[in-house]
Amino acid sequence: MINITCLGSSSAGNAYRISDGQTHLLLEAGFTFKSLQRALEFRMSEIAGCLITHEHGDHSKAAKDVMKAGVNIYTSQGTADALKLSGHRLKTIKAHEQFVIGTWTIKAFEIEHDAEEPLGFVLANTVGDKLVFLTDTYYCRYRFAGLTHVMVECNYSLDIVNRRVTAGDLHPAQKKRLLRSHFGLEHVKGFLRANDISKVQEIWLLHLSDGNSDADRFKSEIQETTGKLVYVADR
Repeated sequence: MINITCLGSSSAGNAYRISDGQTHLLLEAGFTFKSLQRALEFRMSEIAGCLITHEHGDHSKAAKDVMKAGVNIYTSQGTADALKLSGHRLKTIKAHEQFVIGTWTIKAFEIEHDAEEPLGFVLANTVGDKLVFLTDTYYCRYRFAGLTHVMVECNYSLDIVNRRVTAGDLHPAQKKRLLRSHFGLEHVKGFLRANDISKVQEIWLLHLSDGNSDADRFKSEIQETTGKLVYVADR
């Protein structure tokens, strides 16, 4: 059984606590360290490792302080270089290489984002749970079997974006960047249709844009598409 706790999920900061009851992990560290400590109820020492997808501040702000607190950071060399991370708490990983943290076996995979070497992650534990974590990408080239939990970015809907551009509330250049760096509602539907979700227990929609999303609509449409339990991560 996987327990997912959203500590924050927006352009202001992203972080999630994942636990199988034995090993507790932090996915992303996109807040100040003090904010993370408070969100974790000052139990940072329980965290066995922190996975960071890429160097943008809303995903990595507290990385150095997390390492200083005695928690290993797992990320790509490109991300580590961009953040100027070093030391024995830094564990650089490559796409398709498997590594183990406690009861979790983890494999990273490439994603498409305007960052140095961004990654997504698949996490499997010893009792058969399997979670995919996919955020800040506009495309996923991979398919995953046996998933029980899905955590996926659902940043925007194209019709909302187009309406805002027409109204002059969003610059066309911002739209262009959005479409080339983030997963939207239609991407999520396509991703879920392309994967075997027969065993999926929960779908978490992450990183909704403040202006380009509709949480109630997104939750409803993904539930209708999948028939699964859907949560929208707190923003």
